[in-house]
Amino acid sequence: MTWRSLLSCSFRILILSAAMLSWVCASAGQEKVSLDVSETLFSVVAAMNVCGYDAELSSSPIRMEVREDLAQASRAPDAASAQQKMCRFYRDHQQGDSAQMLARYVSLALNLGNPPDFTPKLPESDMPPDSTYLLGFVPVLKQYYAAANMHAIWLKHQPQYAALVDQYHEPVAKMITATDTYLRMPLTGFAGRSFTIYLEPMTAPGQVNSRNYLQDYYYLVVSPAAPNLHMDAIRHTYLHFVLDPLIAKRATALALLKPILIPLQKAPMAEDYKLDTGLLVIECLIRAIEARTPHDSKLPAKDRQEMIQHDQAEGFVLTGYFYNQLRDFEKGPTGLQSAFPEWLHNMDVDHERKLAGEIQFAPSAAPEVVRAAQPAAPSKVALAERELSSGNAATAEKLAQEALAANEDQAQAYFVLARAASLSGNMQAAQENFQKALDTSKDPRVEAWCHIYLGRILDLQEEREAAVAQYQAALKTGDTSADSRNAAERGLKEPYQPPQAKQQTQ
Repeated sequence: MTWRSLLSCSFRILILSAAMLSWVCASAGQEKVSLDVSETLFSVVAAMNVCGYDAELSSSPIRMEVREDLAQASRAPDAASAQQKMCRFYRDHQQGDSAQMLARYVSLALNLGNPPDFTPKLPESDMPPDSTYLLGFVPVLKQYYAAANMHAIWLKHQPQYAALVDQYHEPVAKMITATDTYLRMPLTGFAGRSFTIYLEPMTAPGQVNSRNYLQDYYYLVVSPAAPNLHMDAIRHTYLHFVLDPLIAKRATALALLKPILIPLQKAPMAEDYKLDTGLLVIECLIRAIEARTPHDSKLPAKDRQEMIQHDQAEGFVLTGYFYNQLRDFEKGPTGLQSAFPEWLHNMDVDHERKLAGEIQFAPSAAPEVVRAAQPAAPSKVALAERELSSGNAATAEKLAQEALAANEDQAQAYFVLARAASLSGNMQAAQENFQKALDTSKDPRVEAWCHIYLGRILDLQEEREAAVAQYQAALKTGDTSADSRNAAERGLKEPYQPPQAKQQTQ
């Protein structure tokens, strides 16, 4: 991951308190928290706007101006064609409401490199599942980015983005300073870790997307709409950034808290909290800090208690315990890093479990602000691909059939079945399943290779004219991958011969 220094980018402002200044200088440019803008993020979300993402459209003048520029750029024939392919992918992969769609595309953007290549930063197996679902968007975005000259549009509006960074620097800096002062945490321990706040006015101001990748990189994407910058969400993410490492070396203490998880099985919060005491503890601690230090410092004690009761009704049953610990913490000189282990050690687990069992849980819970991006367990179709690549056609076929029964990606499952049949010499089954994959696929790469494989089968059956038509169709799918393009072009030049046949003719 590449981090630019403060001096090299006029559109990033490092957030410092006076106490942090010496630490930053001593850390050779390591940035703890920064406001930033991203051309990659801009490109992905602007493309969403081109394809129909209209949530809260009238709330951002910058967004309206960019959309007008994109509309004008898309009138060129090449851009119009690229837009059509890109928006077809966007429509075909729509799931959920606009907020859910935005969350997925933000996740994709955060895991891509700079334009014009948009190269994924991680292997596909290590990327968050919600972003891998959209990887097919990358090649069509690249085409549209070049055809519509999106870089020029980005450069045109960069001064407006820079003005947003300038505008919101001070309130964010004040929040960071106030939070650091309250926590009294040591300034060391942040090397190699960072929290970046991206301002992106092409998204809906009502939506906040926060992510934690690899436990060390925290991101929050927000569209500022004066005077609202969602400071509560920024602070919540910052507290995770600062406090999440506290549980790293507390395995023994956290194991003793597991009985508290038992009453939580009927709570409406996310399942992860019901399985991991570390996640539960940190979230409860953060919510307790938020109740002790609300945005309105004069908030009555009764209202603060209502915040605690609301959190506990969602399942965060230790919020009240940490709230009481913080009351004494505020009176002393000890920093939270030193106080926290004692709070875990001194907790009466049986008492807290009993209190948790008496809570009347709410019917639903608000989604958590920070989403940890852990790779999901491999799907049946992914396991089938793995077996097929190892030459285990029979096992791959079995897993692909199970994937179809489980309503997983049908096109990919049929694609595996077709290649497994081909390996087994069953050309009729291969043809049938390649055609089924074509009929159900929304991925240009899968479509291209279905046509290529069908062309090769037709070549082996000495139906050259039909084979050429398949290779030509492969080149028209919109897949820009070099391997598929080269394979299709070779098929047009000469009939396909399997490797064994080639060796025999040489």
